Amino acid sequence: MLHTTRWVSLIVSLCALVIGDSAWAQIVTDPKVIEAAKKEREVLWYTTTNLETSKAVVDQFQKKYPFINLNLYRSTVGPLINRVLIEARAGKYDWDVLSGGGEMFTPIMERGLIAPYRSPESKMIDDDLMDKQGYWTAYTVASFVLAYNKRLVRPQDVPKTYDALLDPKWKGQKIGMETSAGVMHALMPVWGKEKTLAYFRQLATQNPVTKESSSIIAQLLVAGEMPLGIGLAHLFELYGRKGAPIDWLPLEPAVVRVIPMMLATKSRHLNAAKLLYDFLLGVDGQQIIKSYNRPTVRRDVLPDPPRLIQGYKRVTMYPELYRNLDETQKVFNEMFGVR
Repeated sequence: MLHTTRWVSLIVSLCALVIGDSAWAQIVTDPKVIEAAKKEREVLWYTTTNLETSKAVVDQFQKKYPFINLNLYRSTVGPLINRVLIEARAGKYDWDVLSGGGEMFTPIMERGLIAPYRSPESKMIDDDLMDKQGYWTAYTVASFVLAYNKRLVRPQDVPKTYDALLDPKWKGQKIGMETSAGVMHALMPVWGKEKTLAYFRQLATQNPVTKESSSIIAQLLVAGEMPLGIGLAHLFELYGRKGAPIDWLPLEPAVVRVIPMMLATKSRHLNAAKLLYDFLLGVDGQQIIKSYNRPTVRRDVLPDPPRLIQGYKRVTMYPELYRNLDETQKVFNEMFGVR
């Protein structure tokens, strides 16, 4: 009997290892929320997500919930912030779910326009990718890494640490980086302000090339205009898949910028909004994110490849950190001669 019991325990343990998180992925939506959403009949989503991806979300969501009309309004970060705030000043509260760049969070939160909501799908998401009080949850992320042109740099010569970028051989427009101070700002809570500023002052003496976006940096790397570039991993990965001679690796801790989703305080379609929120964080929504070459956040829907989010120490660029980013940006601009 004892022998049989041990075998049963072993089998149960092995099943648990095989199933892992997937057992928890079967999250059942509250029937009361669905019934209430049927009466609301619609939901309005404000987002910065690109049009191709957001339309795919709309199509799949409405297949799953045909009784809800998902209305989409898409814009870039600045205009979207302005729209939300202007509408609020006019006493107009149309949007139900808001998603996009983390810089949207502070000005909208300060107006009391964001409601806390902890989605049941958040059980499958790492703690550093959601707000402890439930005011936001990341539905995708963007990791800053070091990319290199494989024709100009041998793998064994690629800098493996931040300090390695300070080697004199990388001096003279050999490193590309964004004009945004986001990476510097995100490292301050980890390294401390003095150490961070000292490091970036040294990096500035390397005379790097500063560009407005990771896309431009990737294009210059592909063209062989410079050997190294700091930017978004998923963009470098995409170029590499298309046959470009570039690869990338994370410098630890890698800065991971979250792209958050938020629920409106004065949502007129609260239950439908929760369904959309849950959908974007759920397996179906994350599969859509993955299919459009963006990093996913669920532990059971890993990005392709998984190293876009896993396998290295990371520091999260929380939406709240954008509150003081302007001050850091001024210092960054002076260091690197950005106008």
